[in-house]
Amino acid sequence: MSMEIIELDSALPETVYRRRHLKADGRELFLYGYEQPCLEALPEMADERRFGGELRHHPLRQDWSIYAAARQNRTYKPSAANDPLAPSVSGNPSTEIPFEHFELAVFDNRFPGMHPETDHPVDNISGVHKEQANGKCEVIVYAPDQTGSIATLTQAQRLLLLRAWIDRYEALFAAGHKFILPFENRGDEVGVTLHHPHGQIYAFPFVPAVQQKAVEAFESGYELASEMQAWTQGYNICSAGGLSAFAPPFARYPYEVWLAPHTRRAGPWAFNAEELEGFAFLLGEITRRYDTFFGRTCPYMLSLQAAPAEHQDTFHFTAQFYPILRGPERLKYFACVEHATNVYTVDVMPEETARVLRDI
Repeated sequence: MSMEIIELDSALPETVYRRRHLKADGRELFLYGYEQPCLEALPEMADERRFGGELRHHPLRQDWSIYAAARQNRTYKPSAANDPLAPSVSGNPSTEIPFEHFELAVFDNRFPGMHPETDHPVDNISGVHKEQANGKCEVIVYAPDQTGSIATLTQAQRLLLLRAWIDRYEALFAAGHKFILPFENRGDEVGVTLHHPHGQIYAFPFVPAVQQKAVEAFESGYELASEMQAWTQGYNICSAGGLSAFAPPFARYPYEVWLAPHTRRAGPWAFNAEELEGFAFLLGEITRRYDTFFGRTCPYMLSLQAAPAEHQDTFHFTAQFYPILRGPERLKYFACVEHATNVYTVDVMPEETARVLRDI
């Protein structure tokens, strides 16, 4: 039995191992853990491969969208008994992870919007620029348990998650991708179709417009670190390990929170051991405070905004939480004016966000 198991470098003292496994349909799967993942893979079916869609450029908005018709029929809210992100059980149909135990897993999305082997678009559309969607889409499964959240993971599990994120950043940048976005959608209200705690990682063949504007702001001299220091009095929520959680004064979502290091870092790969510990703690702490404040599981979107491949000298990393509640049972609906103009109306003052979450 051939196993590609390596020991990852880390700023932390705990050893982390990574195992590469090629699934029956040719997709990559990586197992990460503090113990060497040496279990033998169970048999699995070779499902039909899907290779992503295409990119189309909006001539008025001046940004790109991904078109992937195969995603229309992706897995939708399976029962707990049919959880595709759970460990496989010998004698039962295989899940996406053909092992009876794992600590954390990353695998190629079965229904990708982008894929390195995507064909070049063949049909021309007048006035519309089309390109290959030759990025990459991965799923990251935080733990084998079917329930839980970043808040209920142990600190050691969150640190393992960070080490896996860093490894994927390094591998995907090395493969030539321009921008890497780890993210999590949480809750039915956000549109989650698989409830097993997990996130995703998109590797883009271009720098999206939002991140390109951030690049330009940082390269023009904007210093988030100095602004964070000035905002401490009214906007800081809590701090740990050289990072702070704060409500940005320019938040666009009610109860929006950012995490950022006090010293400019391009991404988590540049964190020292103290910052990794602090970041892992704050990820769980803010999720816990959201759930406590709203009295329920808070639906949110979480994204890790690290530097694009060619802009790491000035970019300042942030992790951004976008909850979509403006009260315990009140959703924040985005209305026509917001979608049409990208001008948001924010129902909760950021100062109030900081105050109420700080007091929990």
